[in-house]
Amino acid sequence: MLFLVAALMLLGVVLGTVAHAPLAVTAVAAAVIAAWLAVFAIRERHGRRRSTSAN
Repeated sequence: MLFLVAALMLLGVVLGTVAHAPLAVTAVAAAVIAAWLAVFAIRERHGRRRSTSAN
């Protein structure tokens, strides 16, 4: 329960920061995060595919 409260508080801080940041800064940050998640997903998929074929 405490984890949930902390997560909601952190979400509120992040959303408050985004609301006060200029749109260009928010768009650049969103693009960087999206690229990071895409690279992570590709690396995870590639790693799992390699380990599955080795078994």
